[in-house]
Formats: sequence, structure tokens, C-alpha cells
Amino acid sequence: MKRHALLIAAATVCTMTLATSAIAAPAGSWTVGVGAGYVMPTDDNGSLVNDTLKVDLDSDTRPTLTGEYFFAENIGVEVLAALPFHHDMTLTDAAGNVIKAKTQHLPPTVSLQYHFDNMNTMVKPFVGVGVNYTTFFKERIYLNESSLKVKDSVGVAGHIGVDFPIAARDAVRVDARYINIEPDVELNGNDIGTVDINPWVFGVSYIKSF
Repeated sequence: MKRHALLIAAATVCTMTLATSAIAAPAGSWTVGVGAGYVMPTDDNGSLVNDTLKVDLDSDTRPTLTGEYFFAENIGVEVLAALPFHHDMTLTDAAGNVIKAKTQHLPPTVSLQYHFDNMNTMVKPFVGVGVNYTTFFKERIYLNESSLKVKDSVGVAGHIGVDFPIAARDAVRVDARYINIEPDVELNGNDIGTVDINPWVFGVSYIKSF
């Protein structure tokens, strides 16, 4: 339940505030953001092969790019892109034997967002909810000649953050996302279970308004 709190809060606030008047992000304006995102998978990544292999994924940081178009005052649609994230995977059986694996992924995300720009001219929080599509590639498992495949995943995503204006059209953004990523996994073409990645993504970026 706790890991879905951000999604519930984002959806609730978006629903309650869509009709609220605001002044700082007029319809037709847009922003571009360049920064970095730290992907931190959930502590419990589940298990594979009938619960015989416990899965653990590490975290990674990569450059990110965002673009947001405001189709109404303070209500925008944002697209998140990034360079591929890399994750090492550790598979551990009941006897403590370890199998190493790795994968890369791209997690493009589209969010509907509401910006509370009328609350404080120096601090501008926002909240959003949307959908994520994560595609995996360059999977590898160090187990003889075995072949590992992590399938693509679609899930909901929640987003909260704060913009700190540094000029009329410039800001520094600090944000956090919760993304539902639970891909199915195949070994040598056979389904062996699902990995619970479900990461928090923490970001810092420079935002330019147009």
C-alpha cells in the first residue's frame, strides 16, 4: 500500500485542482528540462523460477530530458525521456548460490500535471499522474549459454516536484516519481516469473519556459 501512496495522492490532487485558477503557466506555453534521474528499484524485487531464485537489482543514474506543453492554465502534458539505465541483477537460490545478470532499459513516461504556480512566487510545486512504457534490451545472464529476456512493461506513474525560479523563464526542479514496472522474464524462451522493479525516480533538472 505504501508504495502506491504517491499515485493515489497525485490522482486525487489532479482531480480536485483542474478547475483552480492560476497565473504563471498560460495555455500555449511549454517548457524543456535537462537534468539527471536516479532510478532506485524497490527493496523487494520478487523471485523467479517458482520462487527458487531471489532477485535483487541495483540503482542507476542517467541524464534525463523532459518537455511539457500547457494546453490550459497551469495544466500540462509532460513527456519524460532519458538515456538507457543500466541495472545489474543478482539471482540467489536458497543455498546462497549466486547467478549474475544485467539489463538496460528506457522508461518513457507521459504525465498529466497540475502546477500550483499561484501559491508562492518563489516555490512552485506540481503534481502529476500518467502512464509509463519501459522497454528492456541488452539482457545477459552469466549461466552457461543461457539466454535471458526481460519483456516490456506498461504501468501507471505518479509525479511530484517543486520548481525554484532563478529567472523569469528559468527554474531548478527537484522531483520524485513512482513508476509501476513489473516485467515478465524468460530464460531460454521459457517464462520464469515476474520481476518487481517498481522504482522511485529522484531527479534534479534545469527548466526553461517558452
